[in-house]
Amino acid sequence: MAHIAMATGFLLILIGFYGALTQRNLLRMIVAFTVADSGVNLVIVSIGYMRGRTAPILDATLQAADAAARIIDPVPQALVLTAIVIGVGVTALMLAYVYRLYEKNRSLDIAHYTELKW
Repeated sequence: MAHIAMATGFLLILIGFYGALTQRNLLRMIVAFTVADSGVNLVIVSIGYMRGRTAPILDATLQAADAAARIIDPVPQALVLTAIVIGVGVTALMLAYVYRLYEKNRSLDIAHYTELKW
């Protein structure tokens, strides 16, 4: 199961990078970066997966001495939750920049923004 998730994550990363490098429309580039971001999150979660283990919640059925061998490390999930929040913020910022660029030049084609080149 973890291998399928990891392969899917790498596939999403490749699709996102391909879309970001081949598209000329700024909105499509933002969507491609978001797809790549989702792929990175999926890879991180699949790295933290361990078969046969449970959530790190101690109760009457799970003793503290037995817990180390039966629970999953919660750090990858916490990192992904943080990455999701940061990704939403970055996506909102990119959309705000594209909106301002569109208001100024009335175009979403990246070829029309040559004044930023060296």
